[in-house]
Amino acid sequence: MPYFGQEIMAMAEKKGPLTSATYTAALARNRQMARALGIDATMTKYKLDALVAPTGGPAWLTDLVNGDSSFANSSAPSTVTSVAGYPHITVPAGYARGLPVGISFFGRAWSEATLIKFAYAYEQATRNRRPPAFAASAAPR
Repeated sequence: MPYFGQEIMAMAEKKGPLTSATYTAALARNRQMARALGIDATMTKYKLDALVAPTGGPAWLTDLVNGDSSFANSSAPSTVTSVAGYPHITVPAGYARGLPVGISFFGRAWSEATLIKFAYAYEQATRNRRPPAFAASAAPR
């Protein structure tokens, strides 16, 4: 990591152990919101086998002054699935200004087989994946 260290990891370590009452209460509350009141409730209400959403915006250039924190995307599907501990698979959806973007398939606990089937079918139908080009710059193509 030539430009940034582990500042965020160090800040997280200072918060205390994962066994603290504050942490375990927050974890339980967040899991309840992400699981029973979030993904599970939505899938039950609409009788869904999976949820599909854009993975996030295109990749960004590293900001050497502010770091990547100015680009953090807490609305990405990976946020709620990580908190829930639920499966999430991302496959190429295409390109925006020459940079790859993905599509996410996610769902309830233990739904990996279903998600893999959907993601595979999408990949086969679209053929969006391209091998990396390792371009000298991120200029639009």
